[in-house]
Amino acid sequence: MPRSEGAMIRGVKLVSIPVRDQKRAIEFWTEKIGLRVMTDQPFDDNQRWVELGAAGNSVGVVLFQMPGWDERIGKFMNITFYSEDVRKTYEELSGRGVEFVQPPKKESWGTSAVFKDQDGSQYVVSSR
Repeated sequence: MPRSEGAMIRGVKLVSIPVRDQKRAIEFWTEKIGLRVMTDQPFDDNQRWVELGAAGNSVGVVLFQMPGWDERIGKFMNITFYSEDVRKTYEELSGRGVEFVQPPKKESWGTSAVFKDQDGSQYVVSSR
């Protein structure tokens, strides 16, 4: 029996990043990285729903605080951002104070660099 096209997974809607302090995280991701706040509203009595986005991209980045997730903060995150020019992105973000643990490195498949957020979590920025 053929599958309905409407039932197929079409892509990634959100990626979630555990953070210690949502206010500091919003400042980092908007002022240093350049994402914009899409949603910032109460989620429950203790948390806010903070969703960020990049111009021209439909994948949201959610900054959340959740009891029991502290051990995941400050680690390598399984999230790779992309840039058309990794070296230029590295230079611009470094100029804004973003700490890189790996400067741009060219490989046979493309170029990548690794940066840290306000809590020390690490992310890859890569060419497509």
